[in-house]
Amino acid sequence: MGSSTQHPRRGNTRQRIQDVALELFAEQGYEKTSLREIAERLDVTKAALYYHFKTKEDILISLFEDLSRPVDELVEWGAAQPGTLETKKEILRRYGAALAGAAPLFRFMQENQATVRELSIGDLFKKRMMKLMDLVMDPDADMPDRVRCFSALFTMHAGMLALKDVEGDPEEKRAAILEVSTDLITQAHTPSRTA
Repeated sequence: MGSSTQHPRRGNTRQRIQDVALELFAEQGYEKTSLREIAERLDVTKAALYYHFKTKEDILISLFEDLSRPVDELVEWGAAQPGTLETKKEILRRYGAALAGAAPLFRFMQENQATVRELSIGDLFKKRMMKLMDLVMDPDADMPDRVRCFSALFTMHAGMLALKDVEGDPEEKRAAILEVSTDLITQAHTPSRTA
């Protein structure tokens, strides 16, 4: 490599492997992608790749863990806050930011549901979602309010996946998704107007 080529720190190699793997998984499917192809696209030896990851599954799980860390931190943060509507709105705001960072992985999970189920990532993901649910929903919420809280989180996911093909500015879309989710949470915490 010439001196003109930026040489990223080693910690970055791991990230480059993850990014390229995810690209290939998205292009040709998880099953059809080999470690060799990942190494080739990165222009590194298979041994260099092996130094960081032994299997494709290792790469996927590491991706999932890295991108889930912000969500774990959010759950921890949220649990330490008073359970007010303001806290819940802030949880949605922060969750939106975490999702934006994990968009490629999210699309992968959406398109490869069987793989995700097999790799136990699906279970981990469900557990995290349940923890978030507990933070945004009042324990004594009635069924419509439970549905509203669930829908608020679902809107964040669905919005990110469904709206990627809809015309419009990505920032504007994100703001709109957050607005709708926040409306739902707010409604769920507003005493019902019907006596």
